Amino acid sequence: MSHQRYPSIDPKEPHSVSLKVLRLSRPSLVVQQTLATPLSNPADDATPVPASLAYTANSGTNPEPFLLTPILNLPPSFGTAYVGETFSCTLCANHDIPPNPTETEPGTTASSGGVPPQQTKKKLIRDVRIEAEMKTPSATTPQKLVLQPTGSSASTAEGGGERQGSGTDLEPDQSLQKIVNYDLYEEGNHVLVVTVSYYEATETSGRVRTFRKLYQFICKGSLIVRTKVGSLPTSRSSDSDGDSVGRRWVMEAQLENCSEDVMQLQSVRLRLEPGLRYQDCNWEVSGGSKPVLHPGEVEQCCFVVEEEQRGAVTEDRDKRIVFGVLDIGWRNEMGSKGFLSTGKLGTRLGR
Repeated sequence: MSHQRYPSIDPKEPHSVSLKVLRLSRPSLVVQQTLATPLSNPADDATPVPASLAYTANSGTNPEPFLLTPILNLPPSFGTAYVGETFSCTLCANHDIPPNPTETEPGTTASSGGVPPQQTKKKLIRDVRIEAEMKTPSATTPQKLVLQPTGSSASTAEGGGERQGSGTDLEPDQSLQKIVNYDLYEEGNHVLVVTVSYYEATETSGRVRTFRKLYQFICKGSLIVRTKVGSLPTSRSSDSDGDSVGRRWVMEAQLENCSEDVMQLQSVRLRLEPGLRYQDCNWEVSGGSKPVLHPGEVEQCCFVVEEEQRGAVTEDRDKRIVFGVLDIGWRNEMGSKGFLSTGKLGTRLGR
């Protein structure tokens, strides 16, 4: 992906400040399958091999084989980003130049070769700032992101005089950390643009230096939503005026987990247009447990949509009635949240 390049007036020399970008993500559970004993004697019980158990077999708290081990698996390098999740990372600007080892003191004699010792200029790093932008597939211009401070930022830059809306002064081996959170809502290539600026001062001069780095990642889909709408016969209500209830439809939604992670559905609700109401026919009404979807598994949901009164909703010129959007919330196995909203859902009336 090509990006616009801006000419730099900085001299071609290393920067005094470096940048590290680390993604913040949660670990995953580790599964260990048990191994059964060889079937040399069919009469014996097929108890698992003790060495293959996730926990010690002589412990009274786990009398039966358990798949989950007490070990957590850290994500490999960057990992995968999915639509509906929150992309979080920490931006760390480090003052890499260590303190000057030995500066020339008054009365220092020249070396044996007659060459005076090299005097190192002391550099002061002031007004360090970090800015971040996100370039999405559908946006023509990058979106500026709001950065949040971290708990370690105040300690590592202690004494630097950081103020709200201003830069931070960094001593050697100190760092400035910020956290960026961005809700992913579309698939495709995303580019995180991070800009670092600071004032580099010496005993005789000073200058403002700036550099920019791009971090590209791909966002994949987490859920595939398929819907189907059918009409229902109208029924009469028991209210005092005796008016008949408006038209009714049944909407089925098929949710497929197309990610590589296990997710538990938290809520599936309709956000309807004015003049419509719905009845939930899923686990929240029946009191069942929340569905758990492994990669590739599917969950069926059902809703009954009806008009609040006859004629409350009108169709457009294409004979189509718009219901609203479907909001889906879930959690991954380590508790991280995900949220997804579909486009406008509806049905086309028969001619």
